[in-house]
Amino acid sequence: MKKFSSSINGYNKEEVNKFIINVTNEFESMLNKLKTQDNEIEILKKKNTKYEDLEDILNKTISVAEDTSREMKKLAKEEGQSIVNEAKRNASRIVNEALIKYKEIERDAEELQRRVVNFKRKFKQAIETEVEVIDEIADKY
Repeated sequence: MKKFSSSINGYNKEEVNKFIINVTNEFESMLNKLKTQDNEIEILKKKNTKYEDLEDILNKTISVAEDTSREMKKLAKEEGQSIVNEAKRNASRIVNEALIKYKEIERDAEELQRRVVNFKRKFKQAIETEVEVIDEIADKY
């Protein structure tokens, strides 16, 4: 606390005036400093608001990306399952066609074998008949 010296009419005017000037200067300096700080606070608030908005946008973007990723995984899994099911159906169809073809070939082979047996029998009979004819001719001469 400042103490002033006294004079005839009270305190020393010069000292009081200097003090008032000093207090006024300090007050103005503090006031300017407060205004500057208020401006800085306002600027920082605006920047903070921008960053908060940006954070919200990024969070929403991440959320959308996660949802999209989940949906894509789900669709890929469904498509994979569909491909596997289609492959199983195709494999089953191919196996069935192969079995049918096998049975046809087996029938054809059995038919061919019967024909060969019949041909052999008929050929053998024809040869035996020819041998008998030759024998008869040979017996006559």
